[in-house]
This record gives sequence, structure tokens and C-alpha cells, in this order.
Amino acid sequence: MSVLDARLPSLASPAPAALGRLATTLAANADLWRPLLHVDPVHRWYARLARTDDWEAWLLTWAPGQRTGVHDHGGSGGAFTVLDGSVQELTPGRDGGLTTRTYTAGQVRAFGPDHVHEVVGTGDRPAATLHVYGPRLSLMNRYELADGALRLVRTETAGRDW
Repeated sequence: MSVLDARLPSLASPAPAALGRLATTLAANADLWRPLLHVDPVHRWYARLARTDDWEAWLLTWAPGQRTGVHDHGGSGGAFTVLDGSVQELTPGRDGGLTTRTYTAGQVRAFGPDHVHEVVGTGDRPAATLHVYGPRLSLMNRYELADGALRLVRTETAGRDW
């Protein structure tokens, strides 16, 4: 299910701060996302929640341990906010190591178009997150971290892979 509605907020700029504010605005409208929540204990679950010409929002749920794999957003900036539970974000560093940050309900993480990360469901219960991308996602690159370096594994395309 996806909402495409002229009454949805506009995005003045795809800057990370604007994407973060949009994620917070959408998260505050629980009637938009709460009825759609679903947790699949085997596979990470996601659904497009809303879209305009400039941005799109996705609802994701995470059983503990479910993960995205290392990826970027194909030139789109983004933000996510945690609706319930907790997730960790792992970001590759220049030194070949990983930086790990934990986000809990109400926290927002915004990032620019060159951001590479992995997100993992943590804790002892499922988590839910709301993600906003601007411009809308057209592709995502998947990576492997080997010997401290990122290696492109594949490119996924909107309409074909999700």
C-alpha cells in the first residue's frame, strides 16, 4: 500500500535536515503507518508508505537480528526515525573499521546522498522504523566489506528488485 496525495508535506530541499524533519512529521501521524505494521519473523518486512514527486517514505519492521546488508541509496539522501524498539546503524570508516550507533524510539538519523551503511534490528523485541528518501529511490548499491574496503556486489533497481 502506498499513499500518493497532494496533501502530503512538500520537501523544500533534499538536504538531510529537511528529510529528518519530514520523517518526524510522518512518524507523528500514527494513523498513516500503525495499521500497516507487520513483523515477519524470518525476513525483514517493508512497505512503501507514501510518495510524492520529490520524496518517498517506507515503513520497515525488524525482528531482532534482521539486517539490511551494507548498501547506499543510489544518490538519494535519507533519514529514518525509530517508531518502536531499537536498531543499530553500522557505517564503514575511512580506517576500514565500522562505527556502530544505536537508535531507539523517537530518535532520527539523517544522511546525505553518499552515505553507506547497514541497519540491524536489536534488542529482545521487534522494532519499527520509518524511512524517507529524497529524491525517490531509483537504485541501491549493495556492498561487501572485505579487508577494510567496500566492494560493490550488485546494483538493485526500483521496479525490478523492490
